Amino acid sequence: MYVDVQGNRVFTDQPKPGDARRVPLTKSNRIAANPTSAGPLIAEGSPEVQALFHYEVLRILIPEPDATIRSNTGEVIVSATNEPALQPGHHYRLLLDGQPTAEPGLSPVFPLSNIDRGSHTLSVEILDEQGRIVERTANQPFHMQRTSLAQKRRIKPCTLEDYGQRPECPLSDRPGEEKNPFLRLF
Repeated sequence: MYVDVQGNRVFTDQPKPGDARRVPLTKSNRIAANPTSAGPLIAEGSPEVQALFHYEVLRILIPEPDATIRSNTGEVIVSATNEPALQPGHHYRLLLDGQPTAEPGLSPVFPLSNIDRGSHTLSVEILDEQGRIVERTANQPFHMQRTSLAQKRRIKPCTLEDYGQRPECPLSDRPGEEKNPFLRLF
């Protein structure tokens, strides 16, 4: 360390030309650890816990991240892949918006139907025999576009005969019939 011409302290591992001097180092305060003779703490007679199997790859192939799905029925097929292959006793489970969509199964293909309009997240889990999560994908967003009743109404406006017949034309929205003042006379 030295002080430069502006009065700043400079810390460096390079000596300043001229008045550099060696600083003696004292012995460190290090203590060796005592070796222990105790073995691993495993209870007698208890079964050994097996380490969970690790999959190198688990990802959702379809739909792609941030994909927009256009389906008026709200249908989408989710497909996942993993490496290595699914181990015996392991099962796939699909989560839609953090909730399981069905019971765990052996197929990495999940057909979904009647998904609401808007943004959703998908995630796939692999479960072992005890139902523990072995591997899980990150939440992957997708967007479902469905034609709403208001959009159908704009495309094909309701006529008087359509009220009560088409879902986008409920009877409660039916306009009152026009009163013709001349009909009373006849």
